[in-house]
Amino acid sequence: MSWPTKLNDFLEILILTGIFYIILRFLLETRGTGVIRGLTILVSLLFIVSLFLIEVLNLVRLKHVYDNLVSIFVIGLIVIFQPEIRRGITQLGDHRFFGRLFNRLGAKGEDIAEELIAACRAMARRRVGALIALERSASLTPYLHTGNKGTALDSKIDNLLLQTIFHPGSPLHDGAVLIQGDRLIGAGCLLPLSRNENIPKKYGTRHHAAVGLSEVADAVVIVVSEEKGTISVAMNGNLHENIDEAELREFILGRPGVEPASGDDAPNEGPSKGGEAPAHA
Repeated sequence: MSWPTKLNDFLEILILTGIFYIILRFLLETRGTGVIRGLTILVSLLFIVSLFLIEVLNLVRLKHVYDNLVSIFVIGLIVIFQPEIRRGITQLGDHRFFGRLFNRLGAKGEDIAEELIAACRAMARRRVGALIALERSASLTPYLHTGNKGTALDSKIDNLLLQTIFHPGSPLHDGAVLIQGDRLIGAGCLLPLSRNENIPKKYGTRHHAAVGLSEVADAVVIVVSEEKGTISVAMNGNLHENIDEAELREFILGRPGVEPASGDDAPNEGPSKGGEAPAHA
């Protein structure tokens, strides 16, 4: 066997090992159920054994069947784990490097952050519930127009305007405010509830809606609790509870450096069930 052939074989083994390692690690960390993970691992092992037998025994007809089944299997994996795949791609786009490169707030980011922080501070002090979603790379426009009761707006982001919208007597307080770049584009919008059934019951509908949106989009979702007077942020399916103003500023500007809440203070992984609802506290 020549050196080029040995090198090619080594590279093939190395690449296949890397691919299977990534797949197995993904399956261990995914939110899919244990049955799906176990079935996927079992089928993967069967495919590996079948490929080995086909190559060793030169089973031509079985190889033809194998090639077709592999394509079906790959498509099935993509369908089953579509939410997790989308979340992984979103997290790649949320890397700090890309966040700085594609900052949606632009040069006005600091001013916008101060307006949002002032509004959240005032509402938390008065125990006024609020839900504010900041668009990043994934558009939030569908949550304004598609079968939604949201009201379209086109306003600059203003502390007093936000407090007025979320005042208990306001017709728009029962829903989320959507922010796109440096503009407030909608209020009273419905957000998808979290599909995680294991989120602690202490969280209200606003927190479920915040986590739910962050599971399907890369938005930063701010929640003000009217029960506790605390500020939380949902991002990438994680809820960062009771954050201070400095941490809130980092989230708004796209450079968070805090870890999600743990234990009873964070959503846990589990089976999923979706829906939409107005965001009550």
